[in-house]
Amino acid sequence: MNVMTLGNMKAKIVFDQDAELFRGEILGLTGSADFYGKTVAELKREFKKSLKVYLDECALRTIAPYKSYSGKFVAWVGPDIHEMISIAAADENQTLNAWVKDTLTQAVSSYERT
Repeated sequence: MNVMTLGNMKAKIVFDQDAELFRGEILGLTGSADFYGKTVAELKREFKKSLKVYLDECALRTIAPYKSYSGKFVAWVGPDIHEMISIAAADENQTLNAWVKDTLTQAVSSYERT
């Protein structure tokens, strides 16, 4: 995934072949805000504009603009994967939760926190 950072906000960037533009989707919002551009400078400018419009609209409607994260989530993996995770955790003398946390932390280590 290509991620653009602007201040403490991040956006996922993909190329839209039909429009022949790069499309950005701002991450961590309770709603949706996207933007388009042909160059990095244009993407940054449109990122700022899109975020401002989104935040202004949230303020107008008294909506919380940012997602909150509790640290808890449910992952449905199927019984076979569940068993393999349990075996891997036991093999490393960890609880299932500790093993999953460590494994996910390693998987996302290349992504910078906002």
